[in-house]
Amino acid sequence: MPRLPTPKLPAALQGPPPRPGEENGNVAPADAAKEAGITVVDWVDERTSLSGAARWLMFRKIPKGTNWYYTLGSATLFAFLSQAVTGVFLAMYYRPDAGGGAYESIRHITDQVFLGQFVRGMHLWGASVMVVLVFLHMARTFLFGAYKYPRELNWVIGVVLLILTLVMALTGYLLPFDQRAYWATVVANNITATGPLIGPYLGDFLRAGPEFGATTLSRFYSIHMLVVPGLIAALIGAHLYLVTKLGTTAPPWQKVETRPELNEAEV
Repeated sequence: MPRLPTPKLPAALQGPPPRPGEENGNVAPADAAKEAGITVVDWVDERTSLSGAARWLMFRKIPKGTNWYYTLGSATLFAFLSQAVTGVFLAMYYRPDAGGGAYESIRHITDQVFLGQFVRGMHLWGASVMVVLVFLHMARTFLFGAYKYPRELNWVIGVVLLILTLVMALTGYLLPFDQRAYWATVVANNITATGPLIGPYLGDFLRAGPEFGATTLSRFYSIHMLVVPGLIAALIGAHLYLVTKLGTTAPPWQKVETRPELNEAEV
């Protein structure tokens, strides 16, 4: 019995034509990887709904006249992340031992550890860079009037971040525990102790005893590695949330478009 031909579907019901490489049921490796990546992203987003938060964070209105001065905050954030990464690397080899172990561990990092001198240099100079960037960022915010309503809380958070950055620089300066670090920290602590009201108590707290020693080094190390970075990370999160929610201000020289006043005859 002769076999009847298969009826041909209309063009509208046939679906899209096969892509190159799919004529025989095969999918190109690049297309397969792309589809797999999209599938993974969709799978994660279906369970976390992160796409909405990402769109809210990335797609927002930027005022006219935005320039490179507005990147000082991002540069400060990058400097903090660089300090965190290099600090973790240094903490793997550092020993907070006032009996000579701290200084010898620094020498070991600098002279024997692979890329140790490079990473230590990044951490050392990165601290100064971060302090400078924080001051420049706050100066830009003040000169542009970005501390005014409704951004007062963000300005207060920025001031606290500046203080924490200086505390982190002070506590980190003692960690090599050489002669320069020791006596410079003694002078800084004596200056702190002369402050009004809480100055003497703060000086005693930082010194952790009648004189500088092993307990002082351990306290500075714990403050430098745990307390201050945690507070800075939390406040940076709050700072970025407020920046995203409230937006950024236009430069002061940018003219604000206003509606012309109507004459009494036109009213």
